[in-house]
Amino acid sequence: MAEAYIYDAVRSPRGKGRKDGSLHEVTAARLSAQILNAVKERNGLEGHAVEDVIWGNATQVMEQGGCLARTAVLASDLDERIPGLSINRFCASGLEAVNLAANQISGGAGEGYIAGGVEMMGRVPMGSDGAAIAVDPSIAMKSYFVPQGISADIIATEYGFSRDDADQLAVASQQRAKAAWDDKRFENSIIPIKDQNGLPILDHDEYMRPGSDMQSMGSLNPAFQAMGEVMPGFDKVALMKYPHLEKINHIHHAGNSSGIVDGSAAVLIGSKEFGKQFGLKPRAKFRATAKIGLDPTIMLTGPVPVTQHIMKQSGMSISDIDLFEVNEAFASVVLRFMQAFDVDADKVNVNGGSIAMGHPLGATGAIILGTLLDEMERTDKEVGMATLCVASGMGAATIIERV
Repeated sequence: MAEAYIYDAVRSPRGKGRKDGSLHEVTAARLSAQILNAVKERNGLEGHAVEDVIWGNATQVMEQGGCLARTAVLASDLDERIPGLSINRFCASGLEAVNLAANQISGGAGEGYIAGGVEMMGRVPMGSDGAAIAVDPSIAMKSYFVPQGISADIIATEYGFSRDDADQLAVASQQRAKAAWDDKRFENSIIPIKDQNGLPILDHDEYMRPGSDMQSMGSLNPAFQAMGEVMPGFDKVALMKYPHLEKINHIHHAGNSSGIVDGSAAVLIGSKEFGKQFGLKPRAKFRATAKIGLDPTIMLTGPVPVTQHIMKQSGMSISDIDLFEVNEAFASVVLRFMQAFDVDADKVNVNGGSIAMGHPLGATGAIILGTLLDEMERTDKEVGMATLCVASGMGAATIIERV
């Protein structure tokens, strides 16, 4: 099988996912087009340069509907002969797009791909697609459906994480993100976004709250307690599934959960021949990719079994990994990962994560993979792994090695 390499990784800054967010005027297709154009310009891609654009987004309705990948290609400066494939693995859509592209190359289906994703959460609200698992009673009852926030609190209850544990992780995420921005660690990958007149509108992650501390975290009310205990009473659903838990400990709130933001990211992936064709130097190669399904109620523990799976598949062990990016969907997700593998916090999300900078669902997987690669180069590390939990009970992971 041919080896697949990463030649470039770029992303937009993450804008607040609401009407006063800096990216709110930009559609998903237009934001994607700016990111695709950046990949084209930075790497001198001319003509039918890549086999396909594989693009993830989680809420595929309205202006994010249809085949958004193809729409983005046509909105960009890429050659119209390049097609587009839209995929949806919820929060892992961006990483799954990358993994699919890498595996296509390994299997001989083309020499080059652009893969990544987008999510404009301020324009197309999460859940507005009316997913059957949430709204069809025959499926929701069978799967013991609860919202993700309840799932995060179930993890905290099951594995013994306190409110202080979650808040400390959240404060650390904010501090690390600020240090990374102050040190210009994202500078190589950030693509400043412009409005329709070509004027810059955002060049930094604007969701960050670097002044957060344990005192400010302590002032926030649990975000999911009411829906769990009162209406519509999702705690009862959870306790039917997990009767050994006496009650659900609601520890998550806006400060220790991922932020709702807008953003996009892309990774340029190719074979060795692709790099030679365009005079590009590979930055890393793919060692392994993996995905799994799991219990849909607790839902967000996916990084643990998918890591076990990818380690077995690759013949590697946790000690072989120098750096980890574990998406901070909720604090308990990362706490459980570190607990399960006894991983030092100094190896996980060293530049902050989605709690500090936000989680644009379809883009995050590609974002954290690019962040991982940048940090591996900055600190001269060899092997890294990115992994995400996924709604409805799934997990995805990727291991890369610097060339």
